[in-house]
Amino acid sequence: MSTTLEASDTTYQDRNPATGAVIADVHETTREELDAAVRAARKAFDGGKWSSMAASRRAKIVYKMAQLIGERANELMMLEVRDNGKAVSTAKGEMGAIVDCFEFYAGAATKNFGETMPPPLPTYLANTVREPVGVVGAIIPWNFPLLLASWKVAPALAAGCTVVLKPAPSTPLTAIELGKIALEAGVPEGVLNVVTGSGRELGQWLVEHPLVDKIAFTGSTATGKLVAKTAADTVKRVTLELGGKSPSLVFDDADIDAAVAGAIYGIFYNAGQACEARSRVLLQKSIYDRFVAAFVEKAKHVRVGNPEDPQTHVGAITLREQLEKIESYCAVGSAEGAKALLGGSAPSLEGDLAGGMFWNVTAFEARPEHRISREEIFGPVVTFVPFETEAEAIALANDSEYGLSASVWSQNIGRANRVARALRSGTVAINTPYAVFPGVPFGGYKQSGYGRELGMETMRLYTETKSVLTYIGEKPMNPWSL
Repeated sequence: MSTTLEASDTTYQDRNPATGAVIADVHETTREELDAAVRAARKAFDGGKWSSMAASRRAKIVYKMAQLIGERANELMMLEVRDNGKAVSTAKGEMGAIVDCFEFYAGAATKNFGETMPPPLPTYLANTVREPVGVVGAIIPWNFPLLLASWKVAPALAAGCTVVLKPAPSTPLTAIELGKIALEAGVPEGVLNVVTGSGRELGQWLVEHPLVDKIAFTGSTATGKLVAKTAADTVKRVTLELGGKSPSLVFDDADIDAAVAGAIYGIFYNAGQACEARSRVLLQKSIYDRFVAAFVEKAKHVRVGNPEDPQTHVGAITLREQLEKIESYCAVGSAEGAKALLGGSAPSLEGDLAGGMFWNVTAFEARPEHRISREEIFGPVVTFVPFETEAEAIALANDSEYGLSASVWSQNIGRANRVARALRSGTVAINTPYAVFPGVPFGGYKQSGYGRELGMETMRLYTETKSVLTYIGEKPMNPWSL
């Protein structure tokens, strides 16, 4: 960022959630500095060095970012583990997905096509072009810091936009490194600006700023509603990827062993801190007891502990307030009559981990009306609810204010696809817990948000459509015969 503004020397402490140790002093961005970052992005966009650059040239630079991320994957992985608390095995998989995301959008940069349309009159040509929307404010949550930054930065840059990237206060370190990588790859100064801060006001200032054209936000539904309301004051374009209470529907003809393994991963990976976590497992009654017994037995072998140990499955809870929220929901579940089958407490860890924030994998038998069956917990907590018929399963799955993701487990391909069509969900995964891949659109129905990430249609969300009408008649235009 090119500016003569004197930088503030105020910082805040960034801690490792697994140990409580301070790992960095992070810059506290002032309102004046945020304004300078937005103006740098505006100047870079209006100057045209990036927005008017040949798409093929932008593609090469975005691809170079992918290469640099790949070269530094181990370094970035460990930085993410220490900043977020996630298990290193989870972070390793994310690094590959981040490289894939930048590679995908590097290719998309040259395929952001307009259209040629039938002319409105024989003497006209009519076509559209796709032009970058402008300055993008990208607001990133703490659960997948670098991964979700890539989902926004890669398509925005590929489309020709400039970006002000605001990571979550608790997990800023990989976003800072992404800014450095962009400069090294050849992204011009001012095109990608990273701002950090410990309070909510920084995001508010970004959403309010009149020189920002679009907000790309991932976070809670409650905050997303505030973002949408604030952005409306300046008629900003907005995409929202929000909360979820996603179901796994397991039918009596499913491969039970595969469904159990998939359901365990679907809720417990990343310590359940995932918007698309399959936190509701809906089970056909004839297999209910068998499935629950197998799930509980296998889940006892899920390793909770040191995130840097490759054998760990579930690392730390990222925020103190999130740990308290998980504990509170488990208490509410028991108070409402849900039956605790597993977990429901913090593990006893020793050494450096004794001061960390962890929660044992937890399972409840519950009813659909229980709060733990309806509200997003955002932790390693799953509920089991029985159903009898296919219609009842669909009704239970859709009885939610959310609609982000779902899994359907059935070896009857007709049933699986019939149910997938009936679910009010942005993504449905059949016989797999995996639902997120570069190139496959990802986003929600209902209060899980609007807009899509990861697909080609995402490029449309970072561009405006311009219609171009060309008169090609032989006689000059003279509508009033003057």
